[in-house]
Amino acid sequence: MSDKLKTRAEIPEIFHWHIHDLFATDDEWQQQFDDLKEELKAMDSFNGSLTIDTVFVCLAKRDVLAQKLDKLYVYANLRLNEDQTNPFYQGLSDKAESLIVSYQSQTSFIEPEILALDEQALCAKASDHLYKHYIEDLLRSKKHILSAPEENILAKVYELSVIPENVFSMMNNADMEFRSVADESGALTPLTHGKFIAMLESTDRRLRKDAFDAYYDAYFKQKNAIAATFNASIKKDVFLSGVRRYDNSLEAYLCGHNIPTTVYKNLIQTISEYLPLMHQYIRLRKQKLGVESLHMYDLYTPIVSDANIFINYDDAKASVTEALKPLGDAYGQILTEGLSAGWIDVYENKGKRSGAYAWGCHGCHPYVSLNYNDTINSMFTLAHEMGHAIHSHYSWATQPYTYSNYTIFVAEVASTVNEALLMQHLLSVTEDKTQKQYLYNYWLEQFRGTVFRQTMFAEFELLVHEMVEAGTPLTFDTLCEVYNGLNVKYYGPDIVLDTQISWEWARIPHFYNPYYVYQYATGYTAAIALSENILHNNGGAAYLQFLKSGSSDYSINLLKQAGVDMTTQEPIKHAMSVFKTILKQMECDPHA
Repeated sequence: MSDKLKTRAEIPEIFHWHIHDLFATDDEWQQQFDDLKEELKAMDSFNGSLTIDTVFVCLAKRDVLAQKLDKLYVYANLRLNEDQTNPFYQGLSDKAESLIVSYQSQTSFIEPEILALDEQALCAKASDHLYKHYIEDLLRSKKHILSAPEENILAKVYELSVIPENVFSMMNNADMEFRSVADESGALTPLTHGKFIAMLESTDRRLRKDAFDAYYDAYFKQKNAIAATFNASIKKDVFLSGVRRYDNSLEAYLCGHNIPTTVYKNLIQTISEYLPLMHQYIRLRKQKLGVESLHMYDLYTPIVSDANIFINYDDAKASVTEALKPLGDAYGQILTEGLSAGWIDVYENKGKRSGAYAWGCHGCHPYVSLNYNDTINSMFTLAHEMGHAIHSHYSWATQPYTYSNYTIFVAEVASTVNEALLMQHLLSVTEDKTQKQYLYNYWLEQFRGTVFRQTMFAEFELLVHEMVEAGTPLTFDTLCEVYNGLNVKYYGPDIVLDTQISWEWARIPHFYNPYYVYQYATGYTAAIALSENILHNNGGAAYLQFLKSGSSDYSINLLKQAGVDMTTQEPIKHAMSVFKTILKQMECDPHA
């Protein structure tokens, strides 16, 4: 932990992803960029003249251009994410953003012109065509598609709409500076995004508090800039939803994938009903840690003593591979390829984007970014992100480009199934009672972090969007007041809500991707049910079919076909029953 953060050049190439699988050189990228700028002009021949006979030719051409654009955009931003201080790749990212604006402007006429065609003739033409589901979905959202000139204006607004997210990303990843803290041995060590949670997991309470204070102090110094940036992002969401004639921003961002707003609100309502279980867990944590006052910086450290588990990267790969064997040989072969063929960028380096993620584009293998640090959390993150990656691999390999990307509603399902299978595997092979209790504690923490905490985030997002929709200004103080109230609600009376936690919202990148985080919670509850089906009910075949489905049907329907109905409260209630069972085991077992 005390090692100085390395530059990218200091990390061996074997731990870098193979970015050259997208483009061999930057010059090759530039050539395709220049070519695509010219190719976009081909869309002019369709503009103003779409007919029943030419509509699918136009859509096919659009998809070819979009696929090339995806590749350019992904490469530029993966390169930038390697080191966000690199000015050359900042420039490439900006150029890719500009090309997206050109693409959207050149193609903005398509959907308004399709909607102006005779609906009956259009549906008849599409009845046995690749674009059948696309046309049906387009007609479903017909009232939210504007005229061609208006769509062209909105396309040009895109470059402005991403400014808040880009500004926050630069502040958070390139400019944010944290003061160093003394580690367990007293040696001064730099605090980074990647080391923060590891420090909070330390058994040294002084280190936890120092890291907590140093981390949040850095955000407090930027409080007004971050509050203004976040406010601009929320206003952007509200503006775009209003322009497209949605009743509110929640409807706008869920309607795109045909998710009823009741799914979002049911999650908040159901979890709110089960918050006494969360409060019970907080009391248990306070008791097991033996502290007079439990603080927010005490939430991540294990409550099981003498069970420090350190896992190097090779051992983590082996455990994940073994855990995912119930998914079958074909899945295992893809996993082995991903772990050994340059899909993964393993370690943190100076300037690298914080957090972990999986990304990529149709026509190439997925990419995974980690900040691996030899903890059990890092091993679960590896399993999680490979779930995303293999979901993408299956979808891209099975579906045409049009339906090759799964929706954000199911985005967290495959990743969390992997985590659940890994947990079940570790519990089955761990004989040491203390380590088993450590794993149960870790599982409780997954519930706390993925279900309860993400639902709290979702409720925060809903509240602040509703405030802007009602004309209430968002300032740093008002945002902190709302966020602090939710912490009181979710964590209960047995924890000290340190002042700094009221501005935790200021460090959450996902808040710039509106109404995304609730899917961590819905995805987790769906994954609990799916993993049990895989392990106990021969549900592997149905699950793999789900992974291959992309967006060929609505997400709600795809999950139903896999065996989970997220329009009901049942998956959430079932997950809460699992949480209750684990909690009871932790309360009763003397080894805990």
